[in-house]
Amino acid sequence: MITPKFIKDKLMKIRREAEEREAKKRADNNKLLYLNLAAAPINIEALALIAEETAKELKAAAIEIKENKLALAVFDAQLPAIKELIKGLEVKKYKLSIFIVSLSSLNYAWSFYKFISKKQNQITGKIEIAQNNFLGLKNGAVSLNELKKSFGAMPMKAANVASILEFIFFGALNNRASDIHFEPSESVVKLRLRIDGNLHDIFSEFKKDFYLYLVSRIKLLSNLKINIRDEAQDGRFTIKFPNKEVEVRVAIAPSEYGEVIVMRLLDPDAINLSLADMGAREDDLEIIKTELRRPNGMILNAGPTGSGKTTTLYAFLNYKKNSEIKTITIEDPIEYHLEGIEQTQVDEESGYTFANGLRSLMRQDPDVILVGEIRDKETGEIGIQAALTGHLVLSTIHANSAAGAIPRLLDLGVKPSSIGSALNLIIAQRLVRRLCQDCKASQEINEEFKNKIKKFLTNLPKRVNKNNYKEIKIFKPVGCDKCNGTGYKGRIAIYELLLNDPEYEKLLVDPEHMILSSHKELEELIIQQVGESAIKKFALEQEMTTMKQDGILKIISGITTMEEVEGVTGPIEL
Repeated sequence: MITPKFIKDKLMKIRREAEEREAKKRADNNKLLYLNLAAAPINIEALALIAEETAKELKAAAIEIKENKLALAVFDAQLPAIKELIKGLEVKKYKLSIFIVSLSSLNYAWSFYKFISKKQNQITGKIEIAQNNFLGLKNGAVSLNELKKSFGAMPMKAANVASILEFIFFGALNNRASDIHFEPSESVVKLRLRIDGNLHDIFSEFKKDFYLYLVSRIKLLSNLKINIRDEAQDGRFTIKFPNKEVEVRVAIAPSEYGEVIVMRLLDPDAINLSLADMGAREDDLEIIKTELRRPNGMILNAGPTGSGKTTTLYAFLNYKKNSEIKTITIEDPIEYHLEGIEQTQVDEESGYTFANGLRSLMRQDPDVILVGEIRDKETGEIGIQAALTGHLVLSTIHANSAAGAIPRLLDLGVKPSSIGSALNLIIAQRLVRRLCQDCKASQEINEEFKNKIKKFLTNLPKRVNKNNYKEIKIFKPVGCDKCNGTGYKGRIAIYELLLNDPEYEKLLVDPEHMILSSHKELEELIIQQVGESAIKKFALEQEMTTMKQDGILKIISGITTMEEVEGVTGPIEL
C-alpha cells in the first residue's frame, strides 16, 4: 500500500538527486571537483576554521584538514567573497582543494557547528611577557623567596596593576605553579601558588582597594562582567611568551569578604610528555605500549581528581599520533590543545554531552577516541560499543583502584556482558612529589629494614626486574634554593595495571611463568558482578603490582619518600 509518507519520501529523494546532479554540472562547468557531503565525514577541527555565520553567508564549509592541506566545500566558487575567503586561507599557508557541493550538503556540514563549543575559543585577552630584565631580575628567573621579597618593595597603585599582575604570572610559571589563588579576608587579600600539589603563601598584604583594580584587570582580560560581583563567572585568556603561549582558565566566585579568584595555568610543557617521562617501570611500560598498539578495545585510567589521569592519556595520544590514523577527543573542558588531533568540548547548553558527542564522533570514522570521563551509563555503554567495533577508546573514571573501576562501571549501569570483552587495560594512579636531586640526603637504614625490603622484593611479581633494586638506599628531603626549600621538585606517578588480555602470557618476561585464561576468568567475574575485593584478589593472583608496591620501589630508587607514598596509598607495612 502506497502511503502519503512513502510518496513524500520518494519526492524528497527525487529532489535531492536532481540537486546533486545540478551541483555536479556546476563543478564540471567550473572544472572543479564535485562532492556529496552526505557520504563524507566532516572534520570538526577544519569546520572551526571558518565562523558559522561567515560560512552560512558565503555558502561554504571547511570539511577536512591534514597538516596544512585543507578541503573547502563551496556552493559557488565564482563569488567574489569566496575568492577573498580562498585568498585569506592561502595567506595562512593552507593548500586548498576546492569542491562544489549542493546546498543540502552544506546544511549537513553546518549541522556539525553545534558540536563546536561556543566557550572553546573565548580567549579574549592576551598578555605578552618578555623573559629577561623583568623588574631587574637576571636570566629571567625568580624563586619563591625573591617573589615574596619583591612584593614588599612594589608600590601598590592603580597605575602598576598591569605590571604587578604580569609579575605574578611570571613568578608562578617560573616556579612551575599550576594555580594562582587570591583569597580575601576581612581587611587584606592573600596570594597563594599551588606547586606540586601544595599551596604556598606568597603575599598577604594586598589592600582591599588595590585588589579591586586587580579583579577588574583580570575580568577585562577574561571577557567577564566587571559590574557583576555576586555571581560566579568563568573565563579564559592567554599569556604569550617568546617561545610559547600559556592559557589561563579563570574562576571567580563571591565570598564573605570579596571575590575569590583561582587561575589555572595551562602550561603546554606540562603535558608534552613521552611514555618514558611518565615514571612507569620498564615492565609496566612494555604492557602499556603493547596495549596502545592494539587497533581496538578500551584503556581506562582510574583515580581521584588531580591524580594526573588526563596527563597520562595525553602521553598515550602523543605516542599514538601519526598522519595515518585519525584521533578525536571529547573533553570537559579542553585545557591543552594538541597539534594534529581533533578536539571537541562538552557544551551542555547546546546539548553536546559526553554521550551524544561520542555518538556523533563515531560517524567521523576515528581510529582513536579519547573521552574525558565516563560519568554515566550512556557514555559508558557507547564507549564500550566503540571499543567493540574497531576503535581504540581511552577514558578516565573516578575509582580508587584499578580493581575498583569495574564495580564503578557496574554501578553506573553498564552491561556486565559488554565490559569484559571491551576492556584491554585498567590503570590506576596517584601523584607523589619527587625528591629534589640537588639536595636530597641519604638516610641510615638498619639491617632489619634491609631484610624487610629484600623479602618485599622477593614477593614481587616475576615480571619486575629485581636487578634494578640491588642497592637499597633511602633518601630524605633537605631543601635548597632550587626547590624553594621544600626538598621536593616536580611530581611523578605511581601506577597499578590490571590487564585483561587473552594474550597476557606473551607479555611476561619469563615464559615459565605464563598466566593462562586470565581474560576468560575476569569476564566471568564481571558477569557475576563481584565486588572490588574479589577482582583485586584475582588481579594479585595474576601478578598485578599494586600502587603501594610501585611506590615502595620508587622510594628505594631514591625518587620519593615514605611520607609521600603513605600520603596517597595509606600506611606502609613491610
